[in-house]
Amino acid sequence: MKWQIGDVAITQFVEIDTIGGKEYILPQATPAALRELKWLCPHFADKEGRIRMTIHSFLVETPTRRIIVDTGIGNGKQNRTQPIWNGRKGAFLEGLAAAGCPPDTIDTVLCTHLHVDHVGWNTILSDGRWVPTFRHARYLMGRIEFDYWKDVRNPAVAAIFDDSVRPVADAGLVDLIDAGHHVCDEFSLIATPGHSPGHFSIHIRSRGEDALLIGDVAHHPCQMVHLDWCSTIDSDPVQAVRTRNELFSRFAGTPTLILGGHFVGGTIVRDGDAFRLAI
Repeated sequence: MKWQIGDVAITQFVEIDTIGGKEYILPQATPAALRELKWLCPHFADKEGRIRMTIHSFLVETPTRRIIVDTGIGNGKQNRTQPIWNGRKGAFLEGLAAAGCPPDTIDTVLCTHLHVDHVGWNTILSDGRWVPTFRHARYLMGRIEFDYWKDVRNPAVAAIFDDSVRPVADAGLVDLIDAGHHVCDEFSLIATPGHSPGHFSIHIRSRGEDALLIGDVAHHPCQMVHLDWCSTIDSDPVQAVRTRNELFSRFAGTPTLILGGHFVGGTIVRDGDAFRLAI
C-alpha cells in the first residue's frame, strides 16, 4: 500500500501476512472477544474473530530523504523463536528496487525499537558475515533502546542483536538518538516507552497533512478499545497502557493517518472511555 502525506510518500512492504495464531502476542484477543468489535472485520479480523496482523517495513520518501522505518525479519536469520522467521528468502530488496529505491539509495534507517521483527533487514549475509544492507545510510536507533539490549545475554535475544544490530554499529553507521532528534523537517520523534524501554513513534507532517507511525505501541487496533490488553513481550506493561492512553488521546479526533508496526490505515476516534480506529 502507498499513502501521500503532503510532499511525503509512504510505501508499505509486507514481509509476512497472517490470520490467527497470535495468542502468544495478545492472549486476551480471543476470537470471541474480537467478534464483539464489529468494526475490526474485515480489515483487522475475519468473521470468525481470527486476528489479522502483518510484519512490514515502510519506505518514506521526503523531498530530501529516503528513509526505511523498521526492517522486518530479514533473510537468512537463524535462532529465532518462530520457525517461519528462520532462513527466510523474501523479496524485500527486490521490492525496494522495483519502487525505484535500491538499497544504495537509502540514506536513513530508523528503528522504532530493536525487537526481532523490526531490525532483520538491517543486515544481509555476505561471505559468511553479517554486513549492513544499506551501506550509505545512517541507522538511527534510540540511545535508551540500544543501551538496554546491547548487554542482554539471553541466547535468543543476543542472537538478534549480534546479527542485526551489532554489525551495523561495528561498521560505524549507527547514530544513537533521543526523542526530539531532528531527522528531517517532516519528522518528529515521540518517546513512547512501554513495549520496549526506548520505543519511538514518528509524527510525519507535510503541507497540513499528518501521519503517525506508532510502531508497537499497539500491535493491533483492538488495543485501542482495550488499552489494558498488553503484549506478552511488553517490557513494562503498566507504562505501555499509559503510553497508549496518552498517545491516542493526543491524536484522537484528528485526521492523522495511523500506521502501526503490524496494521495500517484509519484515524483514531474517541469511543466512550477508550478509542477505536475509523477506516
